[in-house]
Amino acid sequence: MKIAIGCDEAANAMKDCLKAALLAQGHQVTDFGTHEHQPVLYPDIGIAVAQAIARGQAERGLLLCGTGIGMAIAANKVPGIRAAQAHDTYSAERAALSNDAHIITIGARVIGIELAKSIVQTFLAAQYVAGPRSQPKLDALAAHEQRLRQAGDSG
Repeated sequence: MKIAIGCDEAANAMKDCLKAALLAQGHQVTDFGTHEHQPVLYPDIGIAVAQAIARGQAERGLLLCGTGIGMAIAANKVPGIRAAQAHDTYSAERAALSNDAHIITIGARVIGIELAKSIVQTFLAAQYVAGPRSQPKLDALAAHEQRLRQAGDSG
């Protein structure tokens, strides 16, 4: 699978561990940084990962920051992208199965690396299948997004 990954300085060590594990499993990983330990603007990285997915350059994305919250907010600014914060394997699975999420975000200051590895594996293994409960909700989200874009309205 082609995976885009990115982080801020708070999650650099976690990103490197997850990236190594994904590469060892045979995934193609594009690393959007950061590679520094100096503060960075996480929205720049979150949006770059989300845009790569929107353009079809990656199938799934992982974004990491201190809490996972900021990266989720940033990634969800890209039209058509669904990013979900995952703090356990159940939320990671539901992100994919119920919400057809393209990206999960994880907080490096909130969970440990072993749990993060399990979360990522669960997310990557889960595949959305359109069904009578979830699909109408995703269709509604897409319709609202299209309406807001056409109206030039962000709220």
